[in-house]
Amino acid sequence: MAMPVGEWTGFYLGGQAGYGNADATGFDGSGGLGGIHAGYMHDLGDWVIGGELDYDWTNISDGPVEVDNIARAKLIGGYDLGQSMIYATAGAFDADISGPGGASASDNGWLAGAGRKYAISDNWVAGVEALYHEADDFDGSGVDVDATTLTARISYKF
Repeated sequence: MAMPVGEWTGFYLGGQAGYGNADATGFDGSGGLGGIHAGYMHDLGDWVIGGELDYDWTNISDGPVEVDNIARAKLIGGYDLGQSMIYATAGAFDADISGPGGASASDNGWLAGAGRKYAISDNWVAGVEALYHEADDFDGSGVDVDATTLTARISYKF
């Protein structure tokens, strides 16, 4: 049975994989990332609202310093195009970083981004998402960090 055009309401679970870049004083790292996500969307007609939690393991690194993982909580607001949807998202993230000699740091910040979802069938949704992350004074270090990620996503909608 095909997804009715414009019906985005429901819970979903999925995975993502992509690429990220992070910049800070003395750090300019890039690398792959992949993870899982879960969320809920509610279709209001032309507009769709929702929320999502996601978690990525990364290998974004610059020498011995590496971004180990990123966890996010996001609000989503989108425009229903029928079988596809474009959306903006904003929220908060928490990142863990490791360095030489077992050094580690963890802090949170804000994020904003955009994406597009496409209904492959009544249950499967594919998409892409670009996010910008920023954390000021990361872990009390006085260093500001910003990162950009781009992921391809696949979700199963219940």
